[in-house]
Amino acid sequence: MQPLLLLHGALGASAQFRNLTSLLSNNFDIHTLDFEGHGNTISSSPRPFRIEHFTENVVNYLDTHSLTSCDIMGYSMGGYVALHLASIQPERIKRILTLATKFRWNPETSAKEAGYLDSDKIEVKVPKYAEFLRSLHGDLWRDNLQATREMMIHLGNNPLLTPTVFSGIPHRVRIALGDRDAMVTIEETIEVYKVLPNGEFQIFPQTPHPLEKVRTEMFAGAILDFFEEKMK
Repeated sequence: MQPLLLLHGALGASAQFRNLTSLLSNNFDIHTLDFEGHGNTISSSPRPFRIEHFTENVVNYLDTHSLTSCDIMGYSMGGYVALHLASIQPERIKRILTLATKFRWNPETSAKEAGYLDSDKIEVKVPKYAEFLRSLHGDLWRDNLQATREMMIHLGNNPLLTPTVFSGIPHRVRIALGDRDAMVTIEETIEVYKVLPNGEFQIFPQTPHPLEKVRTEMFAGAILDFFEEKMK
């Protein structure tokens, strides 16, 4: 079976893909990983969170598992990582499907998103979300939150993916978005879709940003539709 690597988003972990994996395992050789400082690697990341470092994690995973190249589905930040890898080592990737990936990073947008990542406020105002983060990262969930906050600020001042970069990515890429995503706009998503040489755009109805609120069966069907189609 063809290998398919699933990349999680910011504040996330590979454990979030369990239900999705069960629906896809008969069709693909599924691979997942935790970016450094996330999930099972929460205590093993001395470096600050950076897209470049997460991209290294992917390359190291591919090398360790003897995968010369593979298809990638990247959720949210995972999609940003996949496209960054495609821009610097295009030979390692066949096709890319992203879901809910934010592309418009500047000082204003990063400050807005980072402003939501206050662990004290989250624990008081959204205790269920605090428990969810603890379930993914253990007692170091606050460290993950703070490192993610700092990464967003850095990315806003140093965006890696620009229209010029997108225009140089030759892969078949499908950019997917939920119509009720409160973090990622349809406008920024379509802007990227139009610049990609082999870009496609897909929108999911009644779908907000959090992966846990995306209908698993619907998303699995979209993955099957995209990656099982013969390569063009």
